[in-house]
Amino acid sequence: MEALTLSGSPQEAMARIKAVIAGFPRTKIVDERENYLHVEFTSALFRFVDDVEFQIDESAGKIHFRSASRVGHSDLGANRRRMEQITAAISKP
Repeated sequence: MEALTLSGSPQEAMARIKAVIAGFPRTKIVDERENYLHVEFTSALFRFVDDVEFQIDESAGKIHFRSASRVGHSDLGANRRRMEQITAAISKP
C-alpha cells in the first residue's frame, strides 16, 4: 500500500491516527513519539498480535505505515483489510 499524503500539521495527523486507532478493539499503543506511533492489534479468537507502525515524514508530506503479523504465514488478508479501513478513515477530510 502507498504512503498517505500528509494534510495539515504532523500534530493534527497524529491526533487523527490515534482517534482512528481508538475505534478498533483490542489495540494498545506501545510506543509514541513526536512523529511515530507503534500499535499492537490483538485478534479476538487466537490472540495473535499484529504490529502496526506509522511514521510522519513532514519534509516529504507523507505518512508511512507498515503492518506485520508476529506469527504465521497468512492471515487471510486481515492485516490488509484493517489497514485499508484505517487509511481510509485517516484520509477523510
